[in-house]
Amino acid sequence: MQPKYQLVAGTLREEIRSGRYRDTMLLPTEYELCSQFHMSRQTVRQALSLLVSEGLIERRQGSGSHILATPGPATTPRRTVAVVTTYISNYIFPNILREIETVLAANNGAPTLFATQNQIGNERRILQTLLEGNLPDGILVEGTKTGLPSPNLDLYEQLRRQGVPLVFMHGIYRELADSAVSVMDDNRGGGRQLVEYLHQKGHTAIGGFFKSDDIQGVERYAGYMEAMRDLGLPLEDRHICWYNTEHRERLLSDDQYCQHIAGIFKHCTALVCYNDEIAARLIAMLLKRGVRVPEDLAVVSFDDSPYCDISPVPVTSLSHGQQNAGRMAADLLMRLMQGQSCQSQVIPWQLVPRQSG
Repeated sequence: MQPKYQLVAGTLREEIRSGRYRDTMLLPTEYELCSQFHMSRQTVRQALSLLVSEGLIERRQGSGSHILATPGPATTPRRTVAVVTTYISNYIFPNILREIETVLAANNGAPTLFATQNQIGNERRILQTLLEGNLPDGILVEGTKTGLPSPNLDLYEQLRRQGVPLVFMHGIYRELADSAVSVMDDNRGGGRQLVEYLHQKGHTAIGGFFKSDDIQGVERYAGYMEAMRDLGLPLEDRHICWYNTEHRERLLSDDQYCQHIAGIFKHCTALVCYNDEIAARLIAMLLKRGVRVPEDLAVVSFDDSPYCDISPVPVTSLSHGQQNAGRMAADLLMRLMQGQSCQSQVIPWQLVPRQSG
């Protein structure tokens, strides 16, 4: 949903271009516009200021809003989009951001990037900054710690009340899942798909390594467990390892912790990992301990990222193929900003087999 002043500006822009005011080269007065659009004077003034910034009108004290010239072909107004992600330079995000920027550039959009580092406090400060400054025309959001209750839902609600379109990508809070537009991975389906693949290869003792504070990890675990149950495979809690954002940096680098993880998967023949970064680090750790991959332990994962190829053993992983969450989310946001109705989308996975499993 567009901010109200943009709706007024858009209507006036089209009326100017259609030649409606060619005889007088003047727009109606502020009072007349308030009555025409049923909007407040502040909203009308914001709309007129936008037309001034676009060079369509000039406001002269005492004589109203003058149309400067008969405009040429219609041009798309400049759009500002805030892109709020957990990380900007790590993992799969550079490719996602590149696709977002491509879509925005094609629609005369300008992105402003913010990174939360997957920290709730950082997310709150960013959202408060957006609310207290000049509101962007739209926001693309990757939620922060979406597997946990969020104290920042009040700020998202404020943005929504002010008419700022939002599209979530990758992670969305459960409380907003039914009401907000999102582009999500089929995380639950992916968990099932990897277990079924390993089972077809003859594995029955399949462990899991998941992230606990993001909804992706929780959903991937859910799909994993559902597949294990439906295939009649043993459900062993002791074969599941969890980690969170705060443990990410020391994960698989602390010797004592590595020994603990190796013990968890000692009796497994295969393992489903939360993502390729974890899979690549785990494979390196296993090889140092004399565990052969995939002969002793097959390892599969999600995202088909560059980690698959730089891993000591290339990682079998799920890919989105030609579909890109950043591009899809940016396309949806552009449609919302144009006043169109949109539905959330779920991206399916395609398996890319490699040597690890």
